[in-house]
Amino acid sequence: MGSAYTPGLTVSGDIVVRRTRRLPIKGEVLVGIGDSVEPSTPIARALLPGNLQTLRIADPLGVEPKDAQAFMVVKVGDHVEKGDLVATGKKLFGIFKAPVANSEHTGTLESFSEITGNALIREPSIPIDMNAYIKGKVAEILPEEGAIIETRCAMVQGIFGVGGERQGVLRQAVATADEVIDEKHILDTDAGKILVGGAGMTAAAIKRASDVGAAGIIAGGLKDSDLIEFLGYDIGVAITGSEKINLTLMVTEGFGFLPMAARTFELLASLEGHDCSINGATQIRAGVIRPELIVPEPRTTGEASQEAKVLSLNIGTQIRVIREPYFGLLASVTDLPPELVTLDSGTHVRVLRAKLNSGEEVTVPRANVEIIAAG
Repeated sequence: MGSAYTPGLTVSGDIVVRRTRRLPIKGEVLVGIGDSVEPSTPIARALLPGNLQTLRIADPLGVEPKDAQAFMVVKVGDHVEKGDLVATGKKLFGIFKAPVANSEHTGTLESFSEITGNALIREPSIPIDMNAYIKGKVAEILPEEGAIIETRCAMVQGIFGVGGERQGVLRQAVATADEVIDEKHILDTDAGKILVGGAGMTAAAIKRASDVGAAGIIAGGLKDSDLIEFLGYDIGVAITGSEKINLTLMVTEGFGFLPMAARTFELLASLEGHDCSINGATQIRAGVIRPELIVPEPRTTGEASQEAKVLSLNIGTQIRVIREPYFGLLASVTDLPPELVTLDSGTHVRVLRAKLNSGEEVTVPRANVEIIAAG
């Protein structure tokens, strides 16, 4: 029987990870190789061109569009503030006050049209900073784009999450891996904290954590209905991370209330009080992205394992199913048939047999599972 390979879901107390930090447009890199960075350190900056605003010149002066430029007191390339005089006309009969055109915006006079008699003002550029996200060192520079940050850390990857990148101090909010975090577990002092739950998080807990200013919650599971209540809409599981919320949520086991894996809970409990970074971004389709919690400089010592190991599926390998109808369920591989199997869709794929924690034995495509990799 040939070996089979699949990406793993990492739970490690000591691992080296690299994170690519790239600007959305070309810009300037602000760090050098070997520099130490904090999560909030800007590592690259770009300037997004400001909006173009139209300023009417000919109409308020009462002149023909082709003649309006002769009345302007500023020229193309000049900076103007809101309210500044841009053009002034002639007094009527030498008595009436001359008509004027004042800028309604702050920016740079970019152009003038003799056809419309209007000027265009470019508002100030909008700076876009890319921060390091994690504490570590700059391992590689991406010219005009960003950098790759490397850190030695403890890391827990989840199966699903919502919310973007945040930082906070880890706090164990429940006593056991099978306890559900509720509003009573959320303290007034939890602002900026990343809370560790057990089997799940209730809608009341999510709301309370959001209200006190917590940075995130990590737990075993989450009910669909509670997530919808918090977000205000139904969300798919294909791509997440850009939700406009003030709290990042991450689950390690699946949907519903599911006890967190013992070693995951124990690792998180051992890291209480540490500064950490969390990201709920999830992509289940091609180019899989997993939500993650990263805790730099763990207490453990020795040689760190490396990220992105190629992991082999074997009999007895612990896996998690990442597609319906068994999404989020843990299992142990019992057989790896070498022959291709035809699915209802007509696709020919390799499958595996696995025993779920409930004792049920199921057959699933190998592409629909991931190894739970312990570090």
